[in-house]
Amino acid sequence: MNDFSFFEVLMLLCFACSWPVSILKSLRTKVVIGKSPIFMIIIILGYAFGIIHKLQNDPDLVTWLYLFNMLIVSFDLVLYFIYIKRSKMELFAKKQQKQPNS
Repeated sequence: MNDFSFFEVLMLLCFACSWPVSILKSLRTKVVIGKSPIFMIIIILGYAFGIIHKLQNDPDLVTWLYLFNMLIVSFDLVLYFIYIKRSKMELFAKKQQKQPNS
């Protein structure tokens, strides 16, 4: 196995711990208002580029961490598209309840 960057591993492990929190919140509440699908797509692309770099130059354990992170962000993005319609409908209903009757 090649030498890998200890700090790169720590960075990817921190991200690998934070995304499941976002996923669990989406699964529990089924509310995704405030999440940005464009942001998640950019993150997924960043991980894909990291994987490509590692495969071309120095495939090692870190490659798998990039892949794992890319998969969990992709899962969060899938949840966004599953729940966004429901979230928007709930937000609309709450706004309707707050408006005084005319």
